[in-house]
Amino acid sequence: MYPEAFEYFSPETLEGAIELLSQYGEEAKVLAGGQSLIPLMKLRLASPKYLIYLGKIQGLSTIQEQDGMISFGALTSHAEIEESRLVQSKLSIMHDAVSVIGDVQIRNMGTIGGSVAHADPAGDMLAVLFALDARVNTLSSKGKRTLKVDELIVDAYSADLAADEVLTEVLVPVPQEGSGGAYVKFERRAGDFAVASVGVQVSLKKDGTCQDIAIGLGAVGLTAIRARKAEALLRGKQVEDDLVKAAAVEASAEADPFADIRGAIDYKRHLVGVLLKRAFEIASRRARGEEVKTAHF
Repeated sequence: MYPEAFEYFSPETLEGAIELLSQYGEEAKVLAGGQSLIPLMKLRLASPKYLIYLGKIQGLSTIQEQDGMISFGALTSHAEIEESRLVQSKLSIMHDAVSVIGDVQIRNMGTIGGSVAHADPAGDMLAVLFALDARVNTLSSKGKRTLKVDELIVDAYSADLAADEVLTEVLVPVPQEGSGGAYVKFERRAGDFAVASVGVQVSLKKDGTCQDIAIGLGAVGLTAIRARKAEALLRGKQVEDDLVKAAAVEASAEADPFADIRGAIDYKRHLVGVLLKRAFEIASRRARGEEVKTAHF
């Protein structure tokens, strides 16, 4: 299908984009990589009258470490994140995720900012950013805002962004020494949306005690989910198999999936537990300095 007719703008500054958004309000949509919005427009599930493309704005496609944070410009593509040495060395959980987003063409065009703002509960990036305690910077006619990603996402496909507000940057704290992360998803075929996914970021003391942990669940709720009860079972304790199994049970209970063509509710809850154990094992081994590849299935 073809989308409904729309008027297209390509501003060269953020201020110009915000001015256009202020002028056209709810009838306008921001276009970054187009890998989420364009398919919706072709299906006529979204029919903006005005499309504002951000691709000509300079300075929104960067990855850099500064003041204890790793920042990603909103227009940074998934492929750029995947190829980043900084991400590979310090954010293995994120590298796991971007390497399984769609296919090569989607990763070349899709952006981290677009992925976050689209707020797809089955997307790969949100579960990871929840587990990394990530924040975003935004800009609107009222000025700048900084908020946590789990505060930004309010519902399925719904982010707390005003009509004239643009997500400009994603900020991830640099993991402390002795940390490791992993993201594991179950998909029906390569490049598909997850049936369920789990991201784990863990810090271990030298004696094996879990100093800190964050767990993000994807595709098992109306938004990504932070499995805080499962985290609490592990945090501050010597990690043993029985404890991890108990955390897996808790995470399964915290998941809130619905039945669809990808599976029944009980099936998806079961997957969460299986994926948590796998992700925790890989993240823990990485925290100890091992080089471990993540096998998605």
